[in-house]
Amino acid sequence: MPTTMPPVSLSASDGVATIRLARPDAGNALDLPGALAFRDTVREVAEAVDRVHVVVLRAEGRLFCAGGDVRAMAAAADRPAFVAELAGVLHEALTELRALPVPVVAVVQGAAAGAGVGLVLAADVVLAADHASFVAAYPSVGLSPDCGVSALLPAVVGARRAALFLLTGAPVDAATALDWGLVSEVCPAETLEARAGEVVAAMAALPRRAVGEAARLLRRSGERAYAAQLADEAATIARLSATAEAEALLTAFATPAPARPSNGDSP
Repeated sequence: MPTTMPPVSLSASDGVATIRLARPDAGNALDLPGALAFRDTVREVAEAVDRVHVVVLRAEGRLFCAGGDVRAMAAAADRPAFVAELAGVLHEALTELRALPVPVVAVVQGAAAGAGVGLVLAADVVLAADHASFVAAYPSVGLSPDCGVSALLPAVVGARRAALFLLTGAPVDAATALDWGLVSEVCPAETLEARAGEVVAAMAALPRRAVGEAARLLRRSGERAYAAQLADEAATIARLSATAEAEALLTAFATPAPARPSNGDSP
């Protein structure tokens, strides 16, 4: 009897929690079961977040995420209620993902459309294959943005580029996405996995709380006034300075290394 694979999987190793979209035959489009699984997976990570240093978003197959499942929307008996529920579940998942006190890295191996762009925007660092592409997709099916696209895209790429992207529905290739700031780095497809491993390992090797607080501060930077951000920065750096980890690292940095004897000195 064939086994039905879950639409989203979670794996963890050495402080790295990997959330993987796993509907490759559907382009990893998010139907309601997939949205619920994604939300539940984010919550599972949150429950064990004290053991997590980095969260990685990945996807199986040729596409990263084709967005919301248009076929499921078209077949819904009560379409407005279905779309509202689907968007609501995804919005809960993305809100909780961005509330995690650790950095989130998206590894985009193929096209991201609609809600898939929302997943990309929810990440702190985005690594993309050189053949990846990004498209709003909403206008082509008569819909408006969801999954935080209208909230985060203008801050990431600028208001004019966001308008061009959302109002024309024209796809953007990986090189343009890099130029716009939609992705952090573009790699040849054959080296994407290795580069992602390097970036994630670099984050995981640094003090967990320091990296996590930096990610949190960056996420909040566009949401409030400069003075409020400064106040949060001051409170956060003071709080971290009291940790045993910071004390050890600051002391080691401030302690001069022993002088090395010259050739004429006794050892």
